[in-house]
Amino acid sequence: MKGALTRFRVMAYVVGVFLLLLVVAMVLKYAADMGGMMKVVGPVHGFLYAIYLVISVDLALKLRWSMKGTALVLLAGTIPFLSFWAERKVVEKTAQGVPL
Repeated sequence: MKGALTRFRVMAYVVGVFLLLLVVAMVLKYAADMGGMMKVVGPVHGFLYAIYLVISVDLALKLRWSMKGTALVLLAGTIPFLSFWAERKVVEKTAQGVPL
């Protein structure tokens, strides 16, 4: 259980950071006509988000999260800063022994 939670925590932060980089890359692409960063960060974030999904579902199954809680955690990797908040909530709820 602890390993699955640690993997989730790491991926939540990594996906959150790359999502912020993706936002910066999008701003540079559309505001400054500099699309080079987007060509790198976009696919990397997509790949990391796919890993985040697998790790999150694994944790959800192990901790018996509700469908709603699982869906919210999965969506957290698509909204800037939300994956950081979701990671904190998952750790808090897991420490309390309360499923999402």
